[in-house]
Amino acid sequence: MNESENGHRSGPEAWDTVDFDGQPAARESDIRRAPPSVRQLLRRYGFKPRKKLGQNFLVEEDILDRIADVADLVPGDQVLEVGPGLGTLTMRLAQRAGHVLAVELDSDLARIVGETTADYPNVTVANEDILHFAVCAHFGPRAFKLVGNLPYYVTSPILRYFLENPCPPSLLVLMLQREVAERILAGPGEMSLLAVSVQLYAEPRLVQLVDAGAFFPPPKVDSAVVRLDLLPRPAVDVNSERFFSVVAAGFSQPRKQLHNTLSQRFWMQPGQASELLHVVGIDPKRRAQTLSLEEWAELTRVFERAGVLKTGEAGGGGEPSAG
Repeated sequence: MNESENGHRSGPEAWDTVDFDGQPAARESDIRRAPPSVRQLLRRYGFKPRKKLGQNFLVEEDILDRIADVADLVPGDQVLEVGPGLGTLTMRLAQRAGHVLAVELDSDLARIVGETTADYPNVTVANEDILHFAVCAHFGPRAFKLVGNLPYYVTSPILRYFLENPCPPSLLVLMLQREVAERILAGPGEMSLLAVSVQLYAEPRLVQLVDAGAFFPPPKVDSAVVRLDLLPRPAVDVNSERFFSVVAAGFSQPRKQLHNTLSQRFWMQPGQASELLHVVGIDPKRRAQTLSLEEWAELTRVFERAGVLKTGEAGGGGEPSAG
């Protein structure tokens, strides 16, 4: 499967006929089956979805409206839209907010969005990589809301970039691959590194499940709209760098019992990991996915006191992943 630019994995059968920059092109019969707004835009600009970017355009009008509505926009709001595509959601956001800054990586789409939203003076289009976007330079202390479709293969870096940013959004409304959304929403027993990473900073809730048929071309898997409301402060009071070094170490081998995983990742003496887990009241035989955020935080504090976490040690950490 190919990982898409807007949070989906597209199966090869969706791209059997795409020809753009040497890629196969969508059949005219397929374009005719797309809803009028998308069909007209694709024809008007001669744009054909790129396989290498896995472009899937959301075409269901009610879902586009739902995404704009759930952001709770008012006329004074500043909106940062990630991956505006053809601008169909951008226009809805512009009708509700004070200003929309749409960031699009694809230069052809950035040009198209600039033209489709030309009647909206409160829309600005930037052709750049969202991971290099200077948030504070654009918004400073002003509150803003983030809306958009996240590429699956960079979902975690984008979430981390904004959730840990010194100028974070007040809320995020995102279209994600359904499997990724379920991981973000999970509770103890089904937690993942991604769930811990998001829930430390925000309260997630499911807005709507979205069938693959709501997109053109349709991806192979279903999607989901999720809203993340930023917490006024992190869910647990702990040094975030050391917290994530412990959490990442614990999830490095999620099928193994914690005492084995942590002992190996931090080069502990035999029995030390079990002893420290007992101090926290955690059964050493438990696995990482069963721990709550508070248990991870308390374990981090115990590791700090025991000298397990040395200054600058990554502890098998690294960036949280969508897995």
